Amino acid sequence: MEWKGGRMTLSRNVCHDFQDRVARIPVHGLGLSVDVYSPDLPSLLADLTRRQVFPMYLEVFHATFSALTTVRDQTDLPLPYHGEGLWVTQPGAESDPLFQEEAQVLASHLSLLRSAWSNHECATKHIAGYSFGTYLPPLYTASSADVVAKNISLVQAIFDQQAALQGGGSPLFLLEMPPLTFFVAGTLSIPAYFRRVTDQAACGLVLDVGHLWTVYRYSGAWRAQSITQFVDDFLREFPVERVVEIHVAGLAVHESLVGKADVVDSEDPNPLPRWTDAHAAPIPPVLFEMLDRILQCGRLEHLRGMALEVDTKPSDLIADELAWFLERYRHMFDQDVPRGSVADASPPPPANARFSTNDGSVLKTESLSEAYDQYAQVVSSRAEPVGPNWMAPTACADELDWYRTKYLPHEILHWGGDIEAMFPETCRAMAGQQIALDGFVSYWFHLPHPVTRSYDFFDVKIDRFVDFVRELAPDLEPLAQREATELRLAYQAASEAPLSTASIYP
Repeated sequence: MEWKGGRMTLSRNVCHDFQDRVARIPVHGLGLSVDVYSPDLPSLLADLTRRQVFPMYLEVFHATFSALTTVRDQTDLPLPYHGEGLWVTQPGAESDPLFQEEAQVLASHLSLLRSAWSNHECATKHIAGYSFGTYLPPLYTASSADVVAKNISLVQAIFDQQAALQGGGSPLFLLEMPPLTFFVAGTLSIPAYFRRVTDQAACGLVLDVGHLWTVYRYSGAWRAQSITQFVDDFLREFPVERVVEIHVAGLAVHESLVGKADVVDSEDPNPLPRWTDAHAAPIPPVLFEMLDRILQCGRLEHLRGMALEVDTKPSDLIADELAWFLERYRHMFDQDVPRGSVADASPPPPANARFSTNDGSVLKTESLSEAYDQYAQVVSSRAEPVGPNWMAPTACADELDWYRTKYLPHEILHWGGDIEAMFPETCRAMAGQQIALDGFVSYWFHLPHPVTRSYDFFDVKIDRFVDFVRELAPDLEPLAQREATELRLAYQAASEAPLSTASIYP
C-alpha cells in the first residue's frame, strides 16, 4: 500500500497475496447458508434427501463448538463458516482483548470444520457502547474503510497461525457487503468503500444480491435509475474480481411495519416496497434478475460458490427454492473458468481516481470513534443527522425515521426475545405500578455499556431489562433477577442441547 498525492494506490503484494490464498480454495458450487438450529439442520437435510435435492456445500452459521463438532462428524460436504460477533468495522480492535479472543475462537471453529473461508458482515451490532439486535452498516468513509482493512489483516494473521488447512494454507477471510435498513451514512460510495478495503487487505468478498437491492432502495438510486442501470453502474466501481461467494436470500416488509398503510413510497409513481433483508421470506424474482446481470459482468474469475441463505425458512420452501436454483445455475460451475461475458464488463476506475473525497478534511477534526458515537446517537433518536457523514451525496437519511421510530423500538421490545414473554411476572407487576414498557427503549440508550463477553443480543437484553427494573421499580428487582436466572439457564440448556441424532449427510 502506497500513498501518492493524498491518494492510495494498489499494493501488488496485497493483490498477489489474495490470489495465492484464493487459488487454494476449490470450487464449492451451489449451496445453502444455514443455521444449525433453525431449522434444525439434520431434519432439514433429511427433508432434502427425501426430495432428492442436494446442496453442494453448507455454509454454517456461528454455533457452539459441540454443535459444530456434530455437523463435521456427520457430513463430508464442504463446510465454510459464517461468523458472528467479530466487529471488524470498529476502531480499537488491535488493543481489545475481547476482539483477539473472538478471533481465536473463530479460528478454532474453522479448524474443526476444515472451512475454506470465514464470512463476516461488514457491519456491527455494537457501536460506541450501544447494542443493537440486527446489523448496522458501517460509516462509509475512508477512515472507516482503513480500519476495516487493518482489522481484517489482524484476523487473517490469526487464521494463518491457528487454522491451517490439511491441504496447505489457511481459511480466507471474506467480507460481506451488508444490507441497508432504511438509511446509509458516509462520504464514500459503497463500491468505492469496498475497493479501498480490498486495496489494503488480501480478503475476498461476499456479494449478497438482496443486500444490493436494499442499496438500490435506500440509497435513493431507484428514483433515478432502473435496476439494470444501477447494477451495471455499481459493478463498474465495485471490486467484483474479489468476489468469492454470492448470497441470495429473501426480502420482506419488516414485521414492525406490517399493518402500516405506508409501506411503499406513495408519492412516487412507481413505488417500491420497504423491503428489508429477511431470510425466512421467499426470494423475490427481481433478485434472480439481478443475479443474472451480475453473472454477466465478466470479472468473477475467483467465484467459488453461490448460496441461498435459508436460516429460519420453512423446509419445504427451502427445498423448492434450492431445486430451482440448482436447475438454473448448475452450469456456472461445470468448468473452472472465468464467469460471464468479458465483452459486457467495464474495467474498474484507475487506482489514482478511486478515492477522491473530502473525507480527509472531515477526519482532521473528528476521529472515527467520535464519528461512530454520533452515528449511534443519530440512529437511536438522540441526535439529528447533521454533518458530512449524513449530508454527503453518498448518504441518504430520507427514511431514517422508519428505522428510529418503528424498526428499532420493535427490535428492543420484541426481536430476539419478546420482553413480556421473557419477564411475564415482572411486566405484570410493572403494569400495576403504571410503568410502561415503552420506556425501556429510551432507557436502553441513555448510557453506553461496554461489551465484556461474547456478543449475544438475548443476553444483553436480559441484563439491560434487569437494570431498567432496578432503576424504575427497585422493589421488583428480586422478581426480575429470578426470571433472568431462569432465562439464562434455559437458554444455556437450549444452546448446548445435542442436535438430532439423524445423519446430516444428504
